[in-house]
Amino acid sequence: MELKQYPRGRMLEGARYIEIINENIERGRIRFALFDFDGTLSLIREGWQGVMIPMMVDILMALNTGETREEIHAIVQEFVTRLTGKQTIYQMMELAEQVRKRGGTPKDPLEYKWDYLHLLWERIEDRVKGLKEGRYTAEQMSVPGALDMVAALKERGVTMYVASGTDQPYVLDEAACLGLPPYFEDRIYGALDNYESFSKAILIKQIIKDNHLHGSEFVGFGDGYVEIENTKEVGGIAVGVATDEARREGIDEWKRNRLIDAGADIIIPDFREYRRVIGYLFAEE
Repeated sequence: MELKQYPRGRMLEGARYIEIINENIERGRIRFALFDFDGTLSLIREGWQGVMIPMMVDILMALNTGETREEIHAIVQEFVTRLTGKQTIYQMMELAEQVRKRGGTPKDPLEYKWDYLHLLWERIEDRVKGLKEGRYTAEQMSVPGALDMVAALKERGVTMYVASGTDQPYVLDEAACLGLPPYFEDRIYGALDNYESFSKAILIKQIIKDNHLHGSEFVGFGDGYVEIENTKEVGGIAVGVATDEARREGIDEWKRNRLIDAGADIIIPDFREYRRVIGYLFAEE
């Protein structure tokens, strides 16, 4: 999938990698923060695309349209990536539409979703159980520095939310495995089967309205297009977390460019430099 390549922004002096894309944000006023979950805080579901995309390719290939596997893969990769950050059901709705376009009779998108979740569980079951049994630590299954970041923000009195495109029961369970509830309390949200009743945009607008916030009092952290775009729509500060999930180290260049395209003001690879990130956001450097 082609994506515009962006030149480097200004690197924060003395930092390993904190890239300032937009110098014009109003810093020092943050009161509320929203975090995406998968890929931003949690790595429990690292590799989910490698489960979803092949499943969808197999479904479309079975229709025998004459398209090559490579052609189908490119189509699926495009819409899966484009819809990342929205509830999983939207990707399944697009799959159903692709089946219909090829003359097939699709399943209900919810059925596709449960098929995918069954396959994904095979990949992540050991991670979840390992966390619960103490074989893995929360640090091993989270984006580096994420737990330190949320602890430091809480210490500063910032009210924090989690908003995920993953189904709510799974988000709550996996967030508990990572020890996140003390920082977010009851403000952890995920997708619902009644998908129109929840979205990141709805939640963000509700936070702004309920707390009478001006844009720069709100910051959104995420590795996907949706939460960055939604944050900028309300005038907030958007921090793109361009994590290389498999290596847990360095920048994923494709993510970086996509996040900048969505409107990210700052790009970081993870939260290892959380003190510097917070210092910048609070106008202390």
